[in-house]
Amino acid sequence: MNDPTAGPDADTPWGGIRRRLLAGMALSCLLGRGLAATPAAPEVDAEALQRASDAVVGLEVSVIEDAPSIDPLGRTREGSGVVIGDDGLVLTIGYLLIEADEADLLLDDGRRIPARIVGVDLASGLGLLQALVPLTVRPAPLGRTSAVAVDDSLLLVTGGRGGAVSVARLAARRAYSGYWEYHLDEALFTRPARTDHGGAGLFNRHGELLGIGSLLVLETPEEYEAGPGNMFVPVDLLAPIVGELRARGSARDSHRAWLGVHCREQPDGVRIVRVTRGSPAEAAGLDAGDVITRIDGMPIDRLERFYKSLWRGGAERDITLEVLRDGQRHEVRVHSVDRMDTLRRSRGI
Repeated sequence: MNDPTAGPDADTPWGGIRRRLLAGMALSCLLGRGLAATPAAPEVDAEALQRASDAVVGLEVSVIEDAPSIDPLGRTREGSGVVIGDDGLVLTIGYLLIEADEADLLLDDGRRIPARIVGVDLASGLGLLQALVPLTVRPAPLGRTSAVAVDDSLLLVTGGRGGAVSVARLAARRAYSGYWEYHLDEALFTRPARTDHGGAGLFNRHGELLGIGSLLVLETPEEYEAGPGNMFVPVDLLAPIVGELRARGSARDSHRAWLGVHCREQPDGVRIVRVTRGSPAEAAGLDAGDVITRIDGMPIDRLERFYKSLWRGGAERDITLEVLRDGQRHEVRVHSVDRMDTLRRSRGI
């Protein structure tokens, strides 16, 4: 998996050619949709967008044997990453890297480059890798999500053998609460949907990176009445934590209370749909179907309130949950743990 000297597969370089053709088609589509330089519309930097597309690489990751994250995420993970540094620093979505043992970057010219895991930030969901040999890929510049508006046309790029380029529309900028004890105060939502979203790059018309692909969103508010879409983690969240990730492999906000429950909102609280094996929730006897109505005496009606109440105190502490089970209310004591302490790490990372 990690032989940087191996030549390209016979058909691999065609992946890069195919993506360049798709990039040209996508740029033509952008220009055709009224984004050319006119008094009524901003200019599209076609050269910069092509450079941005070239900065997206494929990613293949294998995970430590028997790692807990294999249950929801799998032992082998594939996605994309975006080269953001002259030193071969690559930005991707963090869940691809959790408990990773080995990682390879797949370049358009067919090379397979070994990489080491720099860090994963559980709070933002972002992850960093470092190529172990030179990439000769120009990095993509980072943009600001405050400069993009709803209905703006953007470029969505994935890497690897199946890498593709397409035009997406920004459908919304809003808060997002994930079922796996995850919350962003602002995320980017695009449509139409792409299924190869993990680690994908979202770029503006100047070729600046705006977000990293996280999810296919099916059950959505009014912005997706016309169909499903994708959620992207804003690249703005990287700057405050990149130093911590490089120095320690994690950022401060990743070290917070974790129970190990997957939940959905409902009118009377948050319903547990899955309990992670070996988690504090499992040890406390919580089970799928339980509805959490209070945490430490505070009423819970939304995932956001539940998570922020959970994270308000220290990472390791006793928490009291009021749970509705089979029509009866129960008080359950759970001892939370630091999520980072539960993740296995390769001895080589």
